[in-house]
Amino acid sequence: MFTGIVTDVGEIVAIENRGQLNRVRVATSYDPDSIALGASIACGGPCLTAVATGGGGNRGWFDVDVGAETLARTTAGDWRVGTRVNTERSLKIGDEIGGHLVSGHIDGVARVLKRDDFDGMSRFEIEAPRELARFIAEKGSVCLDGTSLTVNSVAGDVFTILLIPHTLEATTWRERRAGDRLNIEIDQMARYAARLSEAAK
Repeated sequence: MFTGIVTDVGEIVAIENRGQLNRVRVATSYDPDSIALGASIACGGPCLTAVATGGGGNRGWFDVDVGAETLARTTAGDWRVGTRVNTERSLKIGDEIGGHLVSGHIDGVARVLKRDDFDGMSRFEIEAPRELARFIAEKGSVCLDGTSLTVNSVAGDVFTILLIPHTLEATTWRERRAGDRLNIEIDQMARYAARLSEAAK
């Protein structure tokens, strides 16, 4: 489990294709000695497993294996050397939950329609996959590229979010532009509420 509060922006420094699987190396400011093999790390949204670590000093690295399902259903298939990804290590009992509970299981890929910058902030208009739009509510939570965000408004399949200067600086959001694809994970509470409503009918 994660919270959607980004703790580092990693950089893809190597990609090794192994058939239907990519071995990806992510440069990070995390101390590699603190990353246990098998640990879960959210990379741009998807929960991935650390299979190797190394480096030291101010920048180490960890390797993850990205399987066929993740490559097909997320933006991980678009990653290239130099791509920057929001990263978060898994939640520990007793940690502060500053965002909302996030699983790292991506539901689909959304698309940035428009970006408006003003007063150091940015408002994004985003199109959700039609089958997921019903789970997105005004003032509710949504996780985009591993970032916990509040929905400002909703109109059909389109919703808006407003990012403050800190979020823009501490994540990859300052790089996002119209046309960009985003990993989207809907709020788990919204999913279960919808399922209960369907079951009641």
